[in-house]
Amino acid sequence: MPATLGNILITGGASGLGLACAEAVAKAGGRPLVADVNVPAYDVEHVVADLSDRREAERAVTELAERAGGLDGVVTAAGTDACGRLADVPADRWERVIQVNLLGTASVVRAALPYLTASRGRVVTCASTLGLRALSDATAYCASKFAVVGFTRALAAELAGQVGVTLLIPGGMQTHFFDDRDPRYKPGPDARLNRPEDVAAAVVFALGQPEGCEVRELVVCPSTETSWP
Repeated sequence: MPATLGNILITGGASGLGLACAEAVAKAGGRPLVADVNVPAYDVEHVVADLSDRREAERAVTELAERAGGLDGVVTAAGTDACGRLADVPADRWERVIQVNLLGTASVVRAALPYLTASRGRVVTCASTLGLRALSDATAYCASKFAVVGFTRALAAELAGQVGVTLLIPGGMQTHFFDDRDPRYKPGPDARLNRPEDVAAAVVFALGQPEGCEVRELVVCPSTETSWP
């Protein structure tokens, strides 16, 4: 039988995939808890925090976990990007991608571990197909997502039998993630992208597995995804 979801902390839950995951968790009977740099525009328990700051990330996890009485799962959907050639992207913007996508993921998971160990809960990290295939003008994003792949695979080995760990590798999605980009780095008008709700359904599937059954990795992308395989 599938497990009940319980309390699921979702980073980046104010928009995009994080929002879709929060809605999917609630629909499946779980209790979404959101940590985001922005205030969610819907009614959900949340803490506003800049996850690029380790102390902010730790505070958000602890506050939400204590408020809810523990955690049964974590989904690290928060992410950012800085497109452009390495020589052209300002260093602080480049480094923020690493701080949010990689270090923010690690900080949230580290802070959540005592709660997840107690509940024998689950972690779903969010990488990208660009964590497996590199592109020009994407050094920051690829570096961060390749690192999330390695981090998650090592974490799964480290926590085997204690906490479930799933690596999510999504392709392009119909979100506002691309809105502020230079037109050169936006999907073309004929691009076919996944709905975030469909990717969130895969996340809920991983979260709902019974104890002892692991979904180690999930690649979820449009059938015409150019960055896979």
